[in-house]
Amino acid sequence: MTLRIATWNINSLRLRLPLLKELVASLEPDVICLQETKVPDELFPAEGPVALGFPHALFRGMKGYNGVAILSRLPIILHDVAPDWCSKGDCRHIGVLLDAQGGPLELHNFYVPAGGDVPDRQLNVKYAHKLDFVAETRNWFAARTGLARSVLVGDLNIAPLEHDVWSHKQLLSVVSHTPPETAGLTAWQDTGFVDAVRHFVPADQKLYTWWSYRNRDWRASDRGRRLDHIWVTPDLVGKLERQIVLKDARDWRQGSDHVPVCVELRI
Repeated sequence: MTLRIATWNINSLRLRLPLLKELVASLEPDVICLQETKVPDELFPAEGPVALGFPHALFRGMKGYNGVAILSRLPIILHDVAPDWCSKGDCRHIGVLLDAQGGPLELHNFYVPAGGDVPDRQLNVKYAHKLDFVAETRNWFAARTGLARSVLVGDLNIAPLEHDVWSHKQLLSVVSHTPPETAGLTAWQDTGFVDAVRHFVPADQKLYTWWSYRNRDWRASDRGRRLDHIWVTPDLVGKLERQIVLKDARDWRQGSDHVPVCVELRI
């Protein structure tokens, strides 16, 4: 049996709900993890995923901001073991147990704070929040020794490697690629995860999942960043079959500035 897990910052679920059909047609995923759904729970459009063959959905949302959701063809149950990150109640994470062959698979979907524009925690509370969020997640996962059969996905809003950005030198002082952010994300990953996408794409190759709306001809200039990630615990590395970064989704009508990322596992 194979299992395909896709992650996408949809940047408003109700606005871009029709695009889920495009995602399903292109990737044929079994699970879709969404970020920036921007919809309170009582208004979540559950009928849309059901019509696409995803009868199971769990979500945390709020009006106008943030929000995460997991849509699944397979049964899922809420795995509500994590704290309220930074005590803000801002709907940036949801964890589930996925009813997969071989036993439950623990799946975490994160939307890490973007961090604003100024890379200084004293001058920018958003940047301070981002660093504190990443540090708190790192410490929590570090305390969970022996974690296995686990997958972590999401818009982590950090491009950690030199070739995860179009210009390492020029973006060292730009939020999403500053040394405090990349060091924090690497420390979080090192608590027991492997970068599933970079498992297939060597670190010396450019790879992006986000291109700014400000860039009209985004494909020609290709000034992207890899902000969207899928990590797996080491016991799942040998089960990885392939990865897909759906770059063409950036051209979808009224598309997000992020594109879907997908991995396939043999379980």
